[in-house]
Amino acid sequence: MDERLEQALAVSKSLETHQNQKNILHKQYKDNLIYYFDGHKVSVDLSLINYCTNSTGPVVIVDDNKTPVLIDADNVIAFTKQITAMYDTASRKYLVEFTKIKSKRSVKELIGL
Repeated sequence: MDERLEQALAVSKSLETHQNQKNILHKQYKDNLIYYFDGHKVSVDLSLINYCTNSTGPVVIVDDNKTPVLIDADNVIAFTKQITAMYDTASRKYLVEFTKIKSKRSVKELIGL
C-alpha cells in the first residue's frame, strides 16, 4: 500500500479511537450525574441545582421516570447540597479524564510529520 495512504488510514483510526474514548467518557459522566433517593432516579444538571437553590419552600421535581416528587422545605437544603456536591465531583472527574484523553493526541501523530 502507498505510504501516504497508510498514514491517512493511521490518522483516521487515531481520530476514530479518540472520538470513541470521548464518547465513552461522556457516557460515564452522565451516569455519574444520576442521583437515587427514596426510590426515585433523578438526572442532576445545573437547571435542577439552580431551581432547588432558589426555592424557599417545598420543591416538586419530576424524576427520570416522569414521576412527580415532593421535597419538603426541611429537606430542600440537604437535597441541594447533595446534588451540588455530586455535580461538582462528576464534573471535576470528567475534566481530569478528558484532559488525559486530550493529551494522548499529538499533532505530529495526526498529520504524520
